[in-house]
Amino acid sequence: MSVFGIGLAYGLATLFVMFSGMPIAFALGAVAVVFMGIYMPSASLDTVTQNVYEEMASITLLSIPLFILKGAAIGKSRAGQDLYSALHAWLHRVPGGLGVANVFACALFAAMAGSSPATCSAIGSAGIPEMRKRGYSGGFAAGIIAAGGTLGILLPPSITMILFAVAAEKSLGRLFLAGIGPGLLLVTLFGVYAVFRFRREYAAAEAVYKNGGPEAAILARDEYTLAERFSVLPRVIPFVLLLTGVMIALYGGYATPSETAGLGGLLALALIAAIYSVWRPSDLAPIMKSTIRESTMLMMIIGMSLLYSYVMSYLHISQSVAESIVAMHLPRWELLFAILVMVVVLGFFLPPVSIILMTAPIILPPLRAANFDIIWFGVVMTIVMEMGLIHPPVGLNIFVIRNVAPDIPLREVIWGTLPFVLLMMLAVLLLCLVPGISTALPDLVMGPDGSR
Repeated sequence: MSVFGIGLAYGLATLFVMFSGMPIAFALGAVAVVFMGIYMPSASLDTVTQNVYEEMASITLLSIPLFILKGAAIGKSRAGQDLYSALHAWLHRVPGGLGVANVFACALFAAMAGSSPATCSAIGSAGIPEMRKRGYSGGFAAGIIAAGGTLGILLPPSITMILFAVAAEKSLGRLFLAGIGPGLLLVTLFGVYAVFRFRREYAAAEAVYKNGGPEAAILARDEYTLAERFSVLPRVIPFVLLLTGVMIALYGGYATPSETAGLGGLLALALIAAIYSVWRPSDLAPIMKSTIRESTMLMMIIGMSLLYSYVMSYLHISQSVAESIVAMHLPRWELLFAILVMVVVLGFFLPPVSIILMTAPIILPPLRAANFDIIWFGVVMTIVMEMGLIHPPVGLNIFVIRNVAPDIPLREVIWGTLPFVLLMMLAVLLLCLVPGISTALPDLVMGPDGSR
């Protein structure tokens, strides 16, 4: 059979197994092993475990469970609620300040946790009820949290970016730095939209009230004294210092990414023990169980995805696809557009981890041939994958929101997230027009990257 026929069969088999409902890790592993048995030497089956181990034996991947530990320590404590409460107290005078506070809370929590679902769950459990109580529509409240949660895979430390750095063989520190500018851009866009949407809902409620209708909760104003605003800071400042310390250790060259992750995990455990008295075995058990569960799931997906990519490469499927794309001689921006559309479509069905590990061997060679900055592309691809977390049919954050706020209809949640998808598209366009948004900071801190 030709390489094209094998590749087509490989893709169809993958789709069939995926849609059968089998967990992603086992689906990828099963397809890889079956095609190894059919098209590769029989001795290759004896080396499956060795291949998976060798592919995963990366010191960079060690940072993943350690960052998950840090996120679980923060997410399972009251840190998320305290962070949200403090931001709301300081931003309550801004129109839509509650929505803006949730955006900032998601950004800060995401930077500490590195996980989008964890951010959605931690901030959403406190933020959505408060927004609903103050008259925000269900779709608006759900959209802010769902979109804010996506920042977890863009702002460092990001587990998704760790995997991209491994797949692309690029500097993790440079990639982390490259995500800060676009992350702040998205925070700004989300915050501006929150103010705009609040003004619309406020004006509509005010018009109803002036016409003799009931006074909506959105018309009420919270007031905090200066003493009350300062009183909420002591519980938040340690976690901001934790984030700052981890970033300094990483970018200052004092620790490797894995050492930084370990440092962050230990400091997070120490902080919740000191601030929230979470130190007893019964208190730590949910944190450790969550860490083990998420780490095992992710590492299984990573291992099987790497095996899947290895088989794809051995059968020359990925090389043939890359050669075919290059042979089309698309202009570089049309090439980028085609690749990003493919990522969007994959986002309908797959999580970011699988998308990176499955597509990197295919899309990176033609992008390098087209002279794209791979670090810059990693940031753009991450934003595009963020869209997959909040658009149907398999938007993971949408279902997290449904668990946090089951009273909000799924239809409202989806419509509430769509404006944020458009804002992410705008961010991608701005990054294409002004790539310095992403590349300026790493070039300033670490010097120009001559490898591209």
